[in-house]
Amino acid sequence: MATERRWGRWGRWLGWVVLVGLVVLAAIQFVPYGRDHTNPPVVQAAPWPDERAAEIFTQSCAACHSNETDWPWYSQVAPMSWLVYRDVIDGRDEMNFSRWDADDGEADDAIEAIEDGSMPPLRYVLAHPSARLTDEETQILVDALRRMDD
Repeated sequence: MATERRWGRWGRWLGWVVLVGLVVLAAIQFVPYGRDHTNPPVVQAAPWPDERAAEIFTQSCAACHSNETDWPWYSQVAPMSWLVYRDVIDGRDEMNFSRWDADDGEADDAIEAIEDGSMPPLRYVLAHPSARLTDEETQILVDALRRMDD
């Protein structure tokens, strides 16, 4: 009898927590941040020296570092939309391969980030396992960036 009473209280408490959580989730859908998914035009595409390097870039980097972002379904649902949008905006601000004309030697920074393993970031690789760079892909991308930076 005491066990039933205890679980009854926990059940009600859990029900309220779930209900409040659902209400908050529904309410945050009305926050407009992270919903602008228009890609700016490509001003000057990066001059990738070979097709393989361009393919690796597209697979592992372009979503955040170009104006050719393919917005996944979860980028429409808050709070994920906030995180995805922030990552894309920050990535484009850091280095945008669709504005190669504005490159100010940032390829060296990109090379360093790729070599030290901070790019692509773990949170992106967890959501997109195909973006994980092998040692060979890392070397191809780094070599291509070095040639492009000359």
